[in-house]
Amino acid sequence: MLPDALRTALDQTLARFSPQELSDSAAKLTERYRTGAATGLSTGGNHLRSRADIAAYAAYRMPATYAAAATAMRQAATLTPGFEPRSHLDAGGGTGAAIWAAGQIWPSLEKVTVIEHDPDIIDLGRRLARGSAALRDTTWRRASITPGLDRPSADLVTMSYALGELPENERPDVVRWLAEDAAMVIIIEPGTPAGWATVSAARDVLAARGLTIVAPCPHDGRCPIEPGRDWCHFSVRLPRTALHRRVKAGTLSFEDEKFSYVAATTTAWPRPAARVLRHPQKRKGLVSLRLCTEGDGIRDVLVSKRQGDLYRRAREVDWGDDWPGTAS
Repeated sequence: MLPDALRTALDQTLARFSPQELSDSAAKLTERYRTGAATGLSTGGNHLRSRADIAAYAAYRMPATYAAAATAMRQAATLTPGFEPRSHLDAGGGTGAAIWAAGQIWPSLEKVTVIEHDPDIIDLGRRLARGSAALRDTTWRRASITPGLDRPSADLVTMSYALGELPENERPDVVRWLAEDAAMVIIIEPGTPAGWATVSAARDVLAARGLTIVAPCPHDGRCPIEPGRDWCHFSVRLPRTALHRRVKAGTLSFEDEKFSYVAATTTAWPRPAARVLRHPQKRKGLVSLRLCTEGDGIRDVLVSKRQGDLYRRAREVDWGDDWPGTAS
């Protein structure tokens, strides 16, 4: 769920335009997504040609980006209970979905900076942030993300749905740039094979710098998933308001956002023995789990009713959750 202040501010922004304007803009954006012309807010200025386009884009992507960012951040925060960041840098931050999510997860944040290249997107992000006492003093900086760009140091550094839009040869240097003077780095991409490939490559760069991978991986070693056969991604379900349904020409009251992510820290933290990689398959007296494990790679395990407490936990566990062991 979006924070009340953000939901109200976003609905007020959308109310300035007719449903037809927003629907037409969203339809064009949907087509650009499908053809690969646009994949995130940070390049929106290349494709958004009016304020209605920008408002529709915020309605189309901001709730989903917020949900994915909040889910990834919550996993990282659960595994780093002593981490209380004071400063946050969001690179390629668009209208600010990630800073809203971070503010909900880490109320310790005091100084927030967003780097975004499109001035109209910055304008909307700034107006939305005025609805939050914690975010109204956010620094919005207009710049394109490039390796070596000067930036403030920050405890928490995030990049959501933006790394994959950069030239592939620049991405390793950008990831190293993100990690400079940061205690935690979180990178989020679409939950597609291409999005996961971008995250996986970033993960390798972060691990090579000596950072600890705290989520979603239970280890710092080579990813055991074979490219082309599978990919690591997760899903979060989020509600749609009536206005958002009209903008998206959708009938369902919810949508599922699939995303891939990595969170890395400069401090070593205890990690779970495994992570659930797919929806658990639950049958009477039996639960099947696909796990990424600390030492055994990808394992498919069965948990039966005979295993008592472990079985009860397996009945409650969900896709993306920690798992204490590999069962049998």
